Amino acid sequence: MNSQFDLNKRPLVVIWEATQACDLACYHCRASAQPKRHPQELTTEESEALLRDVAELNPPIFIITGGDPLKRYDIYHLVRYADALGLHPAMTPSATPLLTKTAIGELKKAGLSRLAVSLDGSHADLHDGFRGVRGSFERTLNALRWSNEEHLPIQVNTTISKRNLKDLDNMAELLKHFRLVLWSIFFLVPTGRGQIDDLPSGEEFEEVFKKLHRFSEDMPFRIKTTEAQHYRRFVIQQRLQARKEKAQPFTPGSEKLFPGLLPINDGKGFIFVSHKGEVFPSGFLPLCAGNIHFQTLTDIYQNAPLLKALRDPDNLHGKCRDCEYKNICGGSRARAYATTGDLFGQEPCCTYQPQQNAQETAEEVVKVS
Repeated sequence: MNSQFDLNKRPLVVIWEATQACDLACYHCRASAQPKRHPQELTTEESEALLRDVAELNPPIFIITGGDPLKRYDIYHLVRYADALGLHPAMTPSATPLLTKTAIGELKKAGLSRLAVSLDGSHADLHDGFRGVRGSFERTLNALRWSNEEHLPIQVNTTISKRNLKDLDNMAELLKHFRLVLWSIFFLVPTGRGQIDDLPSGEEFEEVFKKLHRFSEDMPFRIKTTEAQHYRRFVIQQRLQARKEKAQPFTPGSEKLFPGLLPINDGKGFIFVSHKGEVFPSGFLPLCAGNIHFQTLTDIYQNAPLLKALRDPDNLHGKCRDCEYKNICGGSRARAYATTGDLFGQEPCCTYQPQQNAQETAEEVVKVS
């Protein structure tokens, strides 16, 4: 994303939930997915209209998710249609018997730019326990192998909860054996089937951040986080520590000094379209901003009061409001809402205490340099 990219005008990422149907029973599923397709799911023609709408908005990243997109009989057609519109679609299918080597090959032929599969443990007992179906672990590894054989770019998505905190090093070792472009780490939001008892503490978040930062320096693939906006604060702190001899402190407005850290948040550079055409700030924040049956996606993203409010850091409450990192972080709006009911409440899993003001932050960094 270059400096001319205006997050108020268009998002970096559009995700379309093509269906909520799925044959897995993941304990943390944000959609509480069921095996059968919903009768109000967008038809093929309505889906094509949505794809044209997305193309008008022109996001750099477009992802087809679910449920399991492979539950739709027309999914290969829709991938071809999206590719013809220049959307370079990615997809997150579920690791079920529908995800065959043939299916992966057909998706690539249809124009899929990237496949993403979920892996939540380094061994079958742990991963299959997450997914609620035995055999999911082996199918996921097969999908990785087949994608590598097809030369289809592939990423792994992992949801972090108390159940797999101690398995991250083992997972990193396992993933080294595959050609990945990205390891995307999702931090649990207790919504859908996700339970608050499985939510790591702020201290546990910080420990995971340390691991991810180390992995990012050692692994042959990129690492990013979802719903852990305060990982950016952690990364900046590490970079400041490395640069302290140059006296380059972080102050509000100096975000451009830290390339690669994007201020994406729910509704800010990110938008989610449900299987029924509802538009949400993200799949983890169940507050509707509009519906593509009545408005264009561009109009909703640019003008919906909910989304405009989410893009204004001055609306934040608690310590997030006072934090010098609020423009680059802002905390997970989805997690704040899920745990407190306050859309603008402070990030509940952040241990950082803001400085009294930016000048003190700058002076402190200079002092230790």
